[in-house]
Amino acid sequence: MSAMDALKPYVHKIRIPVQNDKIYKDECVFSFDSPLSPDGLYVCLNTFLGFGRDFVELHHKKTGNAKTGNAVFLNLKRIAREMPQSDCEETKPKITKLAIGIEGGFDVNSQPKQQFDEINSVVILPQFTVIPLPNPDLPEQLLQSISMVLSSDAAFRLEELQALAGTWDGEKRIVSKYANDLKQLDNGVKIPPKGWKCEKCDKRDNLWLNLTDGTILCGRKYFDGTGGNNHASEYYAETKYPLAVKLGTITADGADVYSYDEDDMVEDPLLAKHLAHFGINVKQMEKTDKSMIELEIDLNKGLGEWSIIQEEGSQLKPLYGPGYTGLSNLGNSCYLNSVMQVMFSIPDFQNRYFPPDKIFESAPTDPPSDFTTQMAKLSYGLLSGKYSLQELTNGETKEQTGIKPTMFKNLIGRGHHEFSTKRQQDVQEFFLHLINVIERNNRTNASPPATDCFKFQVEERIECLQSKKVKYTTRTDYMLSLPVAEFMTNTEAVNAFEVKKKEMQERGQKIEPKDVIRPIIPIKSCVEAFATPTVIEDFFSSAINGKTIANQTTRLKTFPDYLMVHIKKFALGDDWVPKKLDISLDVPEMLDLDHIRAAGLQPGEELLPETKHTGEAAGGAVAFEFNSALLAQLVDMGFPIDGCKRALYNTKNGDIETTMNWIMEHMADPDFSQPFTLPASSRGAAKTETAFTADSESLATIISMGFTDEQAFQALKATNNNMERAVDWIFSHADELSSQAMQTDATDASTQPNQSQSPESSFRDGSGRYKLVAFISHMGTSTMCGHYVCHILKENRWVIFNDSKVAISETPPKDLAYLYLYQRI
Repeated sequence: MSAMDALKPYVHKIRIPVQNDKIYKDECVFSFDSPLSPDGLYVCLNTFLGFGRDFVELHHKKTGNAKTGNAVFLNLKRIAREMPQSDCEETKPKITKLAIGIEGGFDVNSQPKQQFDEINSVVILPQFTVIPLPNPDLPEQLLQSISMVLSSDAAFRLEELQALAGTWDGEKRIVSKYANDLKQLDNGVKIPPKGWKCEKCDKRDNLWLNLTDGTILCGRKYFDGTGGNNHASEYYAETKYPLAVKLGTITADGADVYSYDEDDMVEDPLLAKHLAHFGINVKQMEKTDKSMIELEIDLNKGLGEWSIIQEEGSQLKPLYGPGYTGLSNLGNSCYLNSVMQVMFSIPDFQNRYFPPDKIFESAPTDPPSDFTTQMAKLSYGLLSGKYSLQELTNGETKEQTGIKPTMFKNLIGRGHHEFSTKRQQDVQEFFLHLINVIERNNRTNASPPATDCFKFQVEERIECLQSKKVKYTTRTDYMLSLPVAEFMTNTEAVNAFEVKKKEMQERGQKIEPKDVIRPIIPIKSCVEAFATPTVIEDFFSSAINGKTIANQTTRLKTFPDYLMVHIKKFALGDDWVPKKLDISLDVPEMLDLDHIRAAGLQPGEELLPETKHTGEAAGGAVAFEFNSALLAQLVDMGFPIDGCKRALYNTKNGDIETTMNWIMEHMADPDFSQPFTLPASSRGAAKTETAFTADSESLATIISMGFTDEQAFQALKATNNNMERAVDWIFSHADELSSQAMQTDATDASTQPNQSQSPESSFRDGSGRYKLVAFISHMGTSTMCGHYVCHILKENRWVIFNDSKVAISETPPKDLAYLYLYQRI
């Protein structure tokens, strides 16, 4: 049979892509094969899904038999060849953004420049009959389909554009509210084009020109002793003149403008006019000083922890094979890379998602949108060893490029206002987000989720100091957050360093990163700080029916198989940016936590009465009570208590992720940290609640997903008609809605997860003794910038995973980590 004869029976199934079709022509939906793989990529010309050679037959069989299945594929193959050295000797691009893997940021995936030869063909299954392209004799339907597939944007590109719509990259600045009506004094001041000096000291760099009166003063002092002497900010405190421009950054394209009142770098659309007032012609100015973004990059790169954590200067031996596959940085995605490497080093995750054959066989028709399928795909990429092969180039070992978790990142971040962007993220927040998504997608599975290995119960004991009666509550957690203890073991050395640092700063000298002496704090001291009772002011005691003082003690009721320990290194600064404590931790290989095991109600203890402090008011409205444990947890993260109360009230005491999301969305609100008073209706006053009207379209959409009318209504009411948040709300409040069937009429109850098991039975428990098996480290001054890497104990040796680079670790920097993973022994 000729190739054309083999094609004829399937021509009617060939489709021409239309506007809403997503074309997966960059990568296999089940693996990380691409057009660069030896067999290329097979794009189905009916569904436009892409498949590697290992899975294209599975798709063919799933869509029908040999006669009716999707059989016509466009095989895309690209063969790389390196460019001649003379063609690729280009100037290294300048770093202009606090970002990784995006334009203007650090390029950690740099590879020799290459050119590609493209070989495309039509392949007909099941015999893999090949028709080379181009071929004008092909049916018109097929030619048009191929043309559209080749010319259209790939699904990856479209999803990236959609995710980035309305976001910013960290460089965009607001227009200052003072720009249009800025007051400028007619004092005769004219600024020369060079030779500037601070008017209050001898500083000749980091100088700022006040745009109101032309005063030139030095900027702020940085933590390492460089910078200025704070004279410009002190001058604002005296005069309240709001805008200043950094001299040396002025060009025809703009300059660095700072607003002291708005406490941020800003845009001044009338900058040329404002500078002309002082005789400055922007067209004649040249850049002679570093911009603020360049200075911050230098400071981050200059931190000693960067070289220590990445083990720079060591000849690290690269590793290859199953479990040693790197993850390429997609643009500030190192937080995701680090977490997923740690996750798939745990047997629970390996056993749940690998090997992926059964998951792929039962995958839905849209695999890129199915979370379980994409977790299985990631497990295949990391654990199979297929993408971590040792290659030789010119007799030398070629560094592995790693796999690109693009499809997974697009899915895990979909609909999330932070994780859908290319901004750097807090790895702790992503870990909790991942836990939430995994559990949400496991609700229809009879087997427990892999995240059960992290899950444990926390017991809160509150003692009313006036009545001596107690209250015990429990909550579920997946991470043990420890405060940074004040106790340090090297007090004398730190004090001596601080004296030396101050002297050097006064002389204008810079402190070398290698000379920095950090406080050494034992992690055991952090555990003790966690276990120390805390005082609760204004605690309402049902025993005395009034407010008093109480002690709150936290203990672990169960010990999970794997305990993720979070060190609270970050606290919100006055500018609402999370700042990191520069400390070194004394971290033991073995950690014994048996002494903080919860004991429950003790003999002789008397429980606080269950009655509510305001009861029910005449109108029947029950008073709103803040979840004290959750409130304390949020305050411990550094958020103001009134902002936390607002979050708990507006999310109806939602879980930690729900309240954190609310805080991140509203922390810029003018009243966020203002004193919060419960509305009258929430205090139990007899007041008729304003009727809520659900958006009819959103209501219909949620009901079509299989939820009941009542669930959809309550979710939209709780989220103010925000449909995406409403669906999340239903899942996060599933326990409250358990009496309402979360299934369609066609779904039999036997297909639902077992709800009859007792809460205790879902918690693993055992000894409180643990062994350190992994840790994730952060480099930089804030979670909003910097870089993450992880170290994992594999085969009795420490391995560093730095995005696509995987190697044996020589000196694992356990003292500088942010998250620690302990395994129960």
